[in-house]
Amino acid sequence: MARKKYNFQQIVNPIQRFIQHEKSGGIVLAISVIIAMILANSPLEHLYHDFFESIFIGIHVNGQTYLNYNIHHWINDGLMSIFFFVVGLELKREMVAGELSNIKKAMLPIGAAIGGMLVPAIIYFLLNPTGEAQNGWGIPMATDIAFALGVLFILGNRIPLTLKIFLTALAIVDDLGAVLVIALFYTDQISIINLSIGLSFVLLMFIGNRMGVRNVFFYAILGIIGVWTSFLLSGVHATIAAVLAAFTIPIEVKIKEDPFINKIQTLLENFKKMDPNDQLPTISNEQLHILEKIKITTDDAMPPLQKLEHSLHKLVTFVIIPIFAIANAGVSLHLDTEMLLQSNVMLGVFLGLLLGKVIGVVGFTYLMVKLKIASYYDGMHFRNVLGLGFLASIGFTMSLFVTQLAFKNPDFIMQAKIGIFAASIIGGIIGYLILSKNNAR
Repeated sequence: MARKKYNFQQIVNPIQRFIQHEKSGGIVLAISVIIAMILANSPLEHLYHDFFESIFIGIHVNGQTYLNYNIHHWINDGLMSIFFFVVGLELKREMVAGELSNIKKAMLPIGAAIGGMLVPAIIYFLLNPTGEAQNGWGIPMATDIAFALGVLFILGNRIPLTLKIFLTALAIVDDLGAVLVIALFYTDQISIINLSIGLSFVLLMFIGNRMGVRNVFFYAILGIIGVWTSFLLSGVHATIAAVLAAFTIPIEVKIKEDPFINKIQTLLENFKKMDPNDQLPTISNEQLHILEKIKITTDDAMPPLQKLEHSLHKLVTFVIIPIFAIANAGVSLHLDTEMLLQSNVMLGVFLGLLLGKVIGVVGFTYLMVKLKIASYYDGMHFRNVLGLGFLASIGFTMSLFVTQLAFKNPDFIMQAKIGIFAASIIGGIIGYLILSKNNAR
């Protein structure tokens, strides 16, 4: 019996199709969380924790040690800086030419996001008004866009496109709020010298933007070696450097659409007029020259900001966020009930996310519509906004990230993680059930 031969593309194509699906990011993130939970509750538990606590790099100069961080720190301050860089790119694009560019249209998701940040923080603070536990008020403020949108896209055509747009805009504003909270409230002692050096590099990148520099490597070198490293050494969280760097990336194209179309058509006509080279595996120098011009012209028609955002999106979704989840989501299920209840951290995070997000998002949205400050998007009504409110209670990535910044006490970290997981799972299920019903008024 003849063996069936498999083409390499038969393996690659399904993977590519999976990656292109919007809901795939949420699926990969969910799998990563499950992997972390399995590792944290297996015979490999100690190896799992010890691996991320092991020191990586460390540079010794004149008796002083720099960049002497463990793997966990490098993931949270290094890899996650790329995540925040992409957040910054998305935010700038939305503010310049997206859902946040029209202030009247943007008022509804902005108001919903503000409510979804304030109410959870207040609920948490009321339950934890003093001591180190108080520092966790920023944990329930965040929404995990990958998971929340993943649930929406699983629902498919049952959900109006406007709901996806609204939730995306809300989550982007939410991310900006989280960045500001990290910058203002979760920053260690500041080295003014290193911070000044970092801001000087940001200024250089901004000047390069205004002078028309479009080379991505220019911004990469100044952003990583200059801005990120200086901020890392300054005490200000390095993710802030990533957002500031993202705002300096040019968004303007070098050649507009109509001139681009005319130039490409001319080049293609010239290519057609050349003698065909079908008999050979190579092309002529003249053909190569024209193809190079087409490539340069196409590059000039693409904004550097969108080019970077597009190229980094898959890296962030399918590599960085899963690594972060595996490093941070491992919670041992051999829990001491007394330890969980020795403070109100778990309860504050749980109620902050599950109730605070819903009350904040739905309440502020309803008030803005009733006061005629803004109006519902097409296809939106109270019921599906309620469903979105529950989806907004899915914290995961950002909530776990803020947890690591808020607490040094491992018990508080564990309590916060349990609160995040419980609220996110329950909120996701309730949101799905509400939105899966008939969306008729």
